[in-house]
Amino acid sequence: MNFTIKTTPLQTTTTSCMVLGVFQNKALPEVTAQVDKLLKKQLSKILDAGDITGASGQHIIVHNPVGIRAKRILLIGLGKKSALNRKRYANFLDITAQVLNKYSLSDALVTLPSLPVIDTPADKLGQILAQTFENSAYRYNLTKSKKGKKPTLKKVDLYLADKSQRRGVKKGLDIGSAVGKGMAVARELGNLPANICTPSYFGEQAQALAKRNKELKTRVLGEAQMRRLGMGSLLSVGHGSDEESKLVVMEYKGSSDAARPNVIVGKGITFDTGGISLKPGSGMDEMKFDMCGAASVMGTMAALCALKPKINVIGVIASAENMPSSRATKPGDVVTSMAGLTIEVLNTDAEGRLVLCDALTYVERFKPKSVIDIATLTGACVVALGGVNSGLLSNNDDLAGKLFQHAQDVNDPCWRLPISEEYQKQLDSNFADIANIGGAKAGTITAACFLSRFTGNYPWAHLDIAGTAWLQGKAKGATGRPVPLLMEYLLNN
Repeated sequence: MNFTIKTTPLQTTTTSCMVLGVFQNKALPEVTAQVDKLLKKQLSKILDAGDITGASGQHIIVHNPVGIRAKRILLIGLGKKSALNRKRYANFLDITAQVLNKYSLSDALVTLPSLPVIDTPADKLGQILAQTFENSAYRYNLTKSKKGKKPTLKKVDLYLADKSQRRGVKKGLDIGSAVGKGMAVARELGNLPANICTPSYFGEQAQALAKRNKELKTRVLGEAQMRRLGMGSLLSVGHGSDEESKLVVMEYKGSSDAARPNVIVGKGITFDTGGISLKPGSGMDEMKFDMCGAASVMGTMAALCALKPKINVIGVIASAENMPSSRATKPGDVVTSMAGLTIEVLNTDAEGRLVLCDALTYVERFKPKSVIDIATLTGACVVALGGVNSGLLSNNDDLAGKLFQHAQDVNDPCWRLPISEEYQKQLDSNFADIANIGGAKAGTITAACFLSRFTGNYPWAHLDIAGTAWLQGKAKGATGRPVPLLMEYLLNN
């Protein structure tokens, strides 16, 4: 999608549709009032007639307005002016994108970035807009014989009343567009069925991304290589599958070799039956989404390649398929991790932490500034936080604080949970150094406690996205979260 900035007079700007806002109780923002004057109060008459009151989310299309060069006007209700914060602004942009995509429009002029959004600088106004419109253009079609109609909207112009904001908004547009493209990559991988999106497929996609971008170098480690490295924990998860487990390592180098990288690590269980600890059949199809952590890493690396910032980032995907068979790891088996710690596998359905712990040990070689792992790790996180906040757990207060703030900045929220010492004892084992589950209580916390045993040499944070990685019901599909949060952190740290 092409984004441009317009500061020319509204009456001379040609567009298929001009998007204007109206506050509750018929109060007109400055830009809308200007257009209303050009239209000889046509918009005020519509408001007086009660067709729209300005209540949040209301919208109406006005065809062939006389007095401007727009073929249509989309009037969006903004609710109370005093309540127009960043989150509501993003919501109105999402409504705008959805409405515009219902029409066969090739372009639109959006004036919402000129609104007085509370505590939101110009660059964020542009960033949120571009990300929202890019994300709204995504459609899943790969495995459909009859392809769904793709949106025709290809060009979005932003109207700015204040020309001094142009530079900041342009910067935000570039970031938001890259993030939106990265979210599309993550959503596509998440939505693919597990017979296509295998661990090997992850490796192929990473290699293809590197082939298109000179800043990116990719290595794909197979089982023989991981065995030589001592990754017994990761390898144990894929024992029951005919699909070979893979460790995908992507190095984005936009800065000098001396600049220490930030590292992101994704759980890539391309299908999770639970293994011998078999899951119930109901809803098991959704376990193709158990690789959404890895998908978010791939999406973030794609966004970095699109934006090309001068930073160093390493993305690692620990990928396996968790299946039951005569070769599968059994409850009670003991495996040895790359770090040398032995692990009693009490539940084979707690497999995400088994692939992540070896990946977290592997990344020590990069001497990272920080490491963030992303995983659809625990059902307990869904119970605790639902589908709104991702779970955040960390061994470093500064890192956790930054992630929390960046999450608010880009409307990709997370909430911090503790990993204090009192929880660690739940992982005690009579037969190994550590058990892979900590019992029924505090499941999200004990899962993070397990991972923390492998992260003592660097600042580390864990994002549990079990509740935020995909939607259920009619809107079923991957969300692309937390690509926005990861990008915001990487670009600012």
